[in-house]
Amino acid sequence: MNVVLAKTETGRALSDIFAIARDRLPGASKVAELRRQAFEAYERAGLPHRRIEEWKYTDLRVLMREVLPLAAAPDAAALKRAGAALKLHAIAGVRRLVLVDGVFAPKLSDTADLEKGLGIRSLREVLEAGDSALQAQLFAPQNSDAMVALNSALMTDGLVIEIAGGAALTKPLHIVHIASGTAPAAMFTRSLVKIGKAASATLVESYIAGDGAKTYQVHDSAVLAIGDGARLDHVRLVEDGREAFNISSAVVTLGANAHFNTFGMTSGSHVSRYQPVIAFAGEGSRVEANGVNLLNGRQHADTTLLLDHAVPNCASREIFRSVLDDRGHSVFQGRIIVRPDAQKTDAKMMTRALLLSDEAEADNKPELEIFADDVTCGHGATTGALDESLLFYLRARGLSETEAQALLIQAFVGEAIESIANDALRELVIAAAERWLAARG
Repeated sequence: MNVVLAKTETGRALSDIFAIARDRLPGASKVAELRRQAFEAYERAGLPHRRIEEWKYTDLRVLMREVLPLAAAPDAAALKRAGAALKLHAIAGVRRLVLVDGVFAPKLSDTADLEKGLGIRSLREVLEAGDSALQAQLFAPQNSDAMVALNSALMTDGLVIEIAGGAALTKPLHIVHIASGTAPAAMFTRSLVKIGKAASATLVESYIAGDGAKTYQVHDSAVLAIGDGARLDHVRLVEDGREAFNISSAVVTLGANAHFNTFGMTSGSHVSRYQPVIAFAGEGSRVEANGVNLLNGRQHADTTLLLDHAVPNCASREIFRSVLDDRGHSVFQGRIIVRPDAQKTDAKMMTRALLLSDEAEADNKPELEIFADDVTCGHGATTGALDESLLFYLRARGLSETEAQALLIQAFVGEAIESIANDALRELVIAAAERWLAARG
C-alpha cells in the first residue's frame, strides 16, 4: 500500500521560503548540499510539539505555529534604526560585533585594531571561502533537533571568531543581534568561537529590538570550542521585543582542564527557548552554568540544558532562578549524563522558582543519568512564593510593599548573578534586573 504524506499549509510555506532563499544563502555546492540535508531533516520532523519529551512544555505548533519568511538584507533605514537601538544598549569597554536582521553590519561593528591572536570573520565570508575544516565545525550541531536542522538550512550570517593559543583578550567580545524591521520576518544566524590552548576570553551576546520591530523570530545557534587549559566567560542577555520569538541553541566542547562560566538572563521575548549542549571532552574541566528568568504578562521562557560528562575528573555546577509575575511561564529542564568512563565526576544542579502571582507557572525538571559508580552528584528544585514573615519584617522597618518585594527578589536572583566574573558585566546585569523590578510598579 502506498502512503502519501500531505504537507500542511505551514510546511508548504516553509518549503517555498527555503526555495526562494537559496540564492541569498552563502556557500558553494558542498554547503548547499548540507543545507538541503538539514532542511529535509527539519521537514521530516516539523515544528517541535508536546509529544516530544524535550519539548513537552514548549509546544511550538501551538505557541509559534509557523516560521516567518526570511528577513530582507538591512538597508540604510534599517541600519539607522539599529544604530539608535545600539545607543540604548551600549556597554562600555567591549568590542562590539553587530548582526542586523541576521546580517553582519561592519559599519556598526568594532573590527579595527584587533588584539594579538584574535581573528574575526563573518559567517558568510567563511562559507563562501570554502574552508572545509571550519565548515565542518559550523555544521557540527546534529540535525536530530528540528530547530537546529532548520537553522543549519537557513543560516544567513554570523561571526567566526578564532583566538590563538595563549592569547588573553582584555576586551570582552559583544555580539549584538538586532531586529530592525517593522515587517514580520525571521533571522537565522550561527556563530563559531574557537579558543586555543591556554587562551582566555569573555563573550557577551545581546538580543534587542529597534524601534518599531515587533513580531519577529530569532533563530540562532552558537558553536563554542574551548581548548585545553582555556577559559571562556559567557554572558547572554535576551531583551527582545515583547512580541518576538527567540529559539537559540549552543554546542559547547571543552578540552582538558578547560573552564566555561556561562550566565544567561531572559527578560524579553514573548516566547524564548535556549538549549545548550555542553560536552566534556578532556579531563579536569569545569563548567558553571547559571541563569535567571524575569517574566511577566504572558511571557514563556524555556531553558533546556544538557551536560555530557564523558571523561573523568570533571565538575559542573548549575544554578537557575525564575521570578514569575502575572501569567508568566518558566521552564527549566536540566539533564546531567555521567558516562561509564567519567569516574570522579562532581556535578550539582539546583533550580528555584519564585511565583508572584497565582496564575504564574514554573515547570522544573532536573535529571541525572549516572552510569559510573565513583561520583558525587545531586539535583534539586523548589517553587514557592515570597516569605510573608520576611515581607512583614521589612515593612515594619519602613519599606513599602513594592520596595520590600524588590529587596527579596534581588536577594533571590543574586546567587546566580554573582557567578559573573567580570565586575562591569555583573553590574550591567544587576541594573537590568533592577529595571525589570522598577517596571512592576
